[in-house]
Amino acid sequence: MGDIQGSVHWTELMTWDVAGAQEFYGKVCGWTFQAVPMPGFDYVIGSAGDTQTVGIMDMARSGAEAGTPPFWMTYIGVDDVDAATKAVTAGGGRLKAEPFDVPGVGRIAIAEDPSGALIGLMTPADQA
Repeated sequence: MGDIQGSVHWTELMTWDVAGAQEFYGKVCGWTFQAVPMPGFDYVIGSAGDTQTVGIMDMARSGAEAGTPPFWMTYIGVDDVDAATKAVTAGGGRLKAEPFDVPGVGRIAIAEDPSGALIGLMTPADQA
C-alpha cells in the first residue's frame, strides 16, 4: 500500500445523457466505450487506446435529485478510506456519503471540502 495515497485514481462523469456523452467525448477525445453490467444498470467505461480513462454514470441511477446539473467527479486514492473520512471532518470538511464497498472496485466515501467542493475518496479493491 501507499502507492495510491493522494493520487487521482479515477474520474467519472455524472450525466443524465450517457449516450450523448459517449457521442460527444468519442468525437472530442477519441475515447471508445464499453458498458459494464452492474446491478440494475450498465456503467460505461471510456478508454483512450487500451487505457481505461473515465467512467460515465447515469445520474438517474445514482440517486441524484432531478435538476442536478451533470458534473465530473474525481476520486483521490487513499490507503484507508475510513481513516481518511476522519481526517475530512477533523479538517473542516463533511461527509456526503459514509464509506461503502463496491465489489471488485473498492471502498469509497464522498466528501465535501471546507469550500464546498465534492471529492471522492477511494481505496481500490486490489489495495484493500
